[in-house]
Amino acid sequence: MSGWDMSLRTNPARASSTDCHTSANRAMTHRPSHRSILTATALTFAGIAAFTIPLAAQSVEEGKESALAHAAALDGLVAEMSMELWDFSEIALEEHQSSAYLAQLLEREGFTVETGVAGMPTAFVASWGSGRPILGVLAEYDALPNIGNAVEPRRTGRDDGHIHGQGCGHNLFGAASVASAIAIKRMMDEHGTTGTVRLYGTPAEETVVGKVYMARDGLFDDLDASIVWHPGQRTAVSNTIAQALNNFEVSFRGQAAHGAADPWNGRSALDAVELMNHGVNMMREHIEPSARVHYVIPNAGEAPNVVPEYARAWYYVRDTTRAAVEENYGWILDIAAGAAQMTRTEHEVFLITGVHTYTLIRPLQEAMQANLERVGPPQFSEEDQRFARELQAFLEVEQSGLRDTIDALPEKPAPAGGGSSDVAEVSYITPTVEFSVTTAAEHVPWHSWATSASHGTPGAVKGAQVAAKALALMGAELILDADLLQRAREAHAAMTGGVPYRSPIPEGQAVPLPNRGSGG
Repeated sequence: MSGWDMSLRTNPARASSTDCHTSANRAMTHRPSHRSILTATALTFAGIAAFTIPLAAQSVEEGKESALAHAAALDGLVAEMSMELWDFSEIALEEHQSSAYLAQLLEREGFTVETGVAGMPTAFVASWGSGRPILGVLAEYDALPNIGNAVEPRRTGRDDGHIHGQGCGHNLFGAASVASAIAIKRMMDEHGTTGTVRLYGTPAEETVVGKVYMARDGLFDDLDASIVWHPGQRTAVSNTIAQALNNFEVSFRGQAAHGAADPWNGRSALDAVELMNHGVNMMREHIEPSARVHYVIPNAGEAPNVVPEYARAWYYVRDTTRAAVEENYGWILDIAAGAAQMTRTEHEVFLITGVHTYTLIRPLQEAMQANLERVGPPQFSEEDQRFARELQAFLEVEQSGLRDTIDALPEKPAPAGGGSSDVAEVSYITPTVEFSVTTAAEHVPWHSWATSASHGTPGAVKGAQVAAKALALMGAELILDADLLQRAREAHAAMTGGVPYRSPIPEGQAVPLPNRGSGG
């Protein structure tokens, strides 16, 4: 029995904080706190370090078998981490408990951990080993605001009153990624393998911030490759380039005045916002069909009888190439400047974040497909499927349950979807491969209370356990297979055209931490 298995005994004292779970989840909710885990496993980690004997360099297959075995031994840890992070459910750039918990686990395993990187208190980098190749494993853990739910197949709040929820499954994401990094490290330690494995704790994915600022600050520059997964409604290797994005806000400042008594003394910031939005809506007729422009008005004045002194528009601009985003962004900035001139107001632009399209690397996609098929899809129980079907019934969608198959890898990339990802920045810098594993029922709205409920279930954890094993296999292969790594480098150079990465974010701009701008 592994050290993690020995630490995962039931703890009645812990159960009181997890009453929100259903009876289907009781075996998982009676778990020790992360503090007790760290204490209980300290001797185990020390023992691993003390009794490891370097062996002869292993073959690729031997390394993969070893990594897979180590990942399988960590199934209990994946379950524990998944539920701990589900309990925390901290939103972007406020993931203090989540990041500290994962960083401490890795530190106990022997990783060197640097916290607060790239100006974000909840970002960290955990490294183990030395020399090349250097493999990056990406981990996310942020939740979404105001979609918290009990682990029930209907809309109901958590017993502890927590309002945020893991509607994107980042509790599972962080858990599986950390477990895979540990498994890869143990494989390398067991065989005396040269190389470095790094776990990147990347906050604020939901606001497309974390990896963008880490990339700008050069934290991925020396990687030879990176691996990543994401919870989803199907098990498949990612095969879409996603969309490039600029996420920015434009603030206007004018002069307050009485709306009836002396409006001539006022200069309306709201007029400027409305003129800007009107101009952008006229612009839509003349941009490519692939472009997407959407906005909200977070600030528009306080009362009708006061000329608004301050108003703010928040914009997203997307397209299928970074160049197209930059072109449309520049056009919108011209419109904003014109609106300020027309209303005799002043304006300021703040680029919160921006990303490239995703750089797909075919050799890594094919290798990832083989590793995913080697692990196999999650084996869901009838109880898992019953929860999924009850949730679908409540939402009045097709009651097909959880997908338990692996999609084939198409011959060509799929067209860009509607979303954007900060993983794209890492993929531009270094060869990267991503995949998804089923963690929630089909047809259920993503980023919703329904997926928050789903991602606290035993069925979702089974998806994370599959992901940890597939990541461990892929990581071992990249560490040991020099030919695959070389082919990945060549494909990456061809895809980027050898053009160095340039961050969309201005050098020196501070991260939009909470209470500053709308990106927090």
